[in-house]
Amino acid sequence: MSKYVYIFLFILFIAGWLYIYRIHQTPAQQKYSDITSEKLHEMLKNKDFNFINVHIPYEGEIEKTDAFIPYNEIDKNLDKLPKDKNAKIVLYCRSGRMSAEAAKKLVDLGYTNIYNQILGMHDWQARGYPLLNK
Repeated sequence: MSKYVYIFLFILFIAGWLYIYRIHQTPAQQKYSDITSEKLHEMLKNKDFNFINVHIPYEGEIEKTDAFIPYNEIDKNLDKLPKDKNAKIVLYCRSGRMSAEAAKKLVDLGYTNIYNQILGMHDWQARGYPLLNK
């Protein structure tokens, strides 16, 4: 391969990491918590939360998922969410982007105990945890 291809791939790699870093920063106004796959795995052992897959289209799921709500329709599916806005809710998707958007929307709707699994099902599988595909 020519050196230009390597340079292009390097720039693409750096741009991807900068994008991931930017969307997963925790600004002062962020009112939800990001959690890792390892933390989620521990939380699932003693599950005490609503666990929601917000990825569209369906590309698999993590065991013990309670609901499937498209990230861009979370506000139209409040009947699938707890009535108590202080209830613990954990969101996930394929890469973390859709669940971060859904988490922001739930915070805007007044929910106070929202968790977002960063890097989503990609990271979940990379850590060796299984995905279900129904």
